[in-house]
Amino acid sequence: MEISIVLPFRNAAATLPACLASIRRQRYAAFELLAVDDGSTDDAAALVESVARADGRVRLLSPGRVGLVAALNLGLAEARAPLVARMDADDLMHPERLGLQRAYLAAYPEVALVASRVALFPKGLVRAGYAAYMRWQNQVLTPAEVAANIFVESPFAHPSVMLRRASVVALGGYTEGPFPEDYELWLRMHAAGLPMAKLPRVLLAWRESAGRASRVDPRYARTAFDALRASFLARDPRLHQGRELVFWGAGRPTRLRARRLIVQGFAPTAWIDLDPRKLGQVVWGVPVRPRQWLDGLRPRPFVLVYVTNHGAYDLISGWLGAMGYRPGADYLFVG
Repeated sequence: MEISIVLPFRNAAATLPACLASIRRQRYAAFELLAVDDGSTDDAAALVESVARADGRVRLLSPGRVGLVAALNLGLAEARAPLVARMDADDLMHPERLGLQRAYLAAYPEVALVASRVALFPKGLVRAGYAAYMRWQNQVLTPAEVAANIFVESPFAHPSVMLRRASVVALGGYTEGPFPEDYELWLRMHAAGLPMAKLPRVLLAWRESAGRASRVDPRYARTAFDALRASFLARDPRLHQGRELVFWGAGRPTRLRARRLIVQGFAPTAWIDLDPRKLGQVVWGVPVRPRQWLDGLRPRPFVLVYVTNHGAYDLISGWLGAMGYRPGADYLFVG
């Protein structure tokens, strides 16, 4: 057995049957499923028990109401396989998911985590903002692209990932705190120099709902993401090369987000903005320049792009690329 699936759940009786059926339909069948009941009060645990009686690969863990992070860490601790695949109780696996991710990790032993592209469903509940996020996420594939985009937003859908258990356990597993536990782990893995990747296939149907944690849990609020990103960005070696820093985006919301990094000692030497009304101004003692100002600077500064509009991503990348700036090496997007 090479794969342990960790599936925490709470009051998921409505969606668990379809989820469990998608797991049991996997063409790669040598796995165990650790279903961790986080204190359900509906029939979810009974459903898992029924499946476990029919399928010896399924194990029900019942620690009581411990919370998501503790449930995930219990799954990691109980996992008997070297590879751990995450799954959520309201999502659906493609039949080829486990086999393809296992084959990738076997072919690339240096990679610690591989995810997949995902599709949101049902389409009628998918909002424009989340659809734009998924279009961005689904184009971040290679370890280099992940490293260049790790500070934009979470580059992986948590239930789409398969990771090497030993790598995550060595980092201490999941961490409890005022932040999204999955994104914090990806940032910690990146900081540890662990390559992460994504398969260019949709292998997970990710259910959208009004009760999604990213909509209702304060750990997923914008301020929580901003604080987490700034904390890890301040430790990133790319900001410790002795190069001058330039921040792209001089509007007030951008400045307030950038301030989290500035107060840690990373002040810019210039702001870049496209608004002609801002050009020539001085913001917090630093001049606002046009984008053309970056062309031909030697040595090149390191640019942090704080523009969050996904539509501007390709445009700004194109401008910087035309000036010789390389993603990840000379500039980073910051969500």
